[in-house]
Amino acid sequence: MPKDAITNEPLIEMVNVTKIYPPDVAALQDISLRIYKGEILFLTGMSGAGKTTLIKLACCLETPTSGRIDVAGRDLSLISPAGIQRMRQKIGVAYQDFRLLDKQTVFQNISMAMEVTYASTKAIRERVEELLTMLNLSDKRDKLTGDLSRGEQQRVALARAAANRPSLLLADEPTGNLDLTTTKLVINLFRHLNEEHGSTIVVATHDESIYAETEHRVVALSNGHLSDHPRRTPQQGELFEA
Repeated sequence: MPKDAITNEPLIEMVNVTKIYPPDVAALQDISLRIYKGEILFLTGMSGAGKTTLIKLACCLETPTSGRIDVAGRDLSLISPAGIQRMRQKIGVAYQDFRLLDKQTVFQNISMAMEVTYASTKAIRERVEELLTMLNLSDKRDKLTGDLSRGEQQRVALARAAANRPSLLLADEPTGNLDLTTTKLVINLFRHLNEEHGSTIVVATHDESIYAETEHRVVALSNGHLSDHPRRTPQQGELFEA
């Protein structure tokens, strides 16, 4: 979505959020962050900085120790389990550990995300084929995901997250196993979701190449604390055009 189409309405708002894992590991400390509808946001920081925890909080896989999280204007702590389940159907998540079913084919892994929304067989087939083409995986359609390389599995996980054209897509280290050429395919997928479907995209990464030359907002996590990330001026040939 073009920058001037980003609304000033937050899709996600975290207010004074702290997450402590037993016995006393502070993954996030007093985090306040607004992520706006239609925005592409890069969340950066070294391993262990708290990026994955923030992603899990945003999609309700974790609950904060203290503080408040609103998604689409609703306080997550007040939503019923059934309501949380319905909300998750509008959120695509590409996990760092992929969470694929190794004994299922690439097609089956991606289509599963659409089947739970009762999409038609025709719609599922067309969407899966489209995603496989975009991510250069068409020749892997009927392969078991357990037989794929790590980079291929990563792209399957991204395709599954994008299958339902989600209102919010959360990607945790989505280019960690990819070369530059394949990284560009992933970036193009994010851009397509954002520009054509209005998806809000949050990318947790320590791969500077995908955000260093973009005007999209970048925030940094360090030891559980949040700060603005220093930026350099975008240059010609950028990976992720604004």
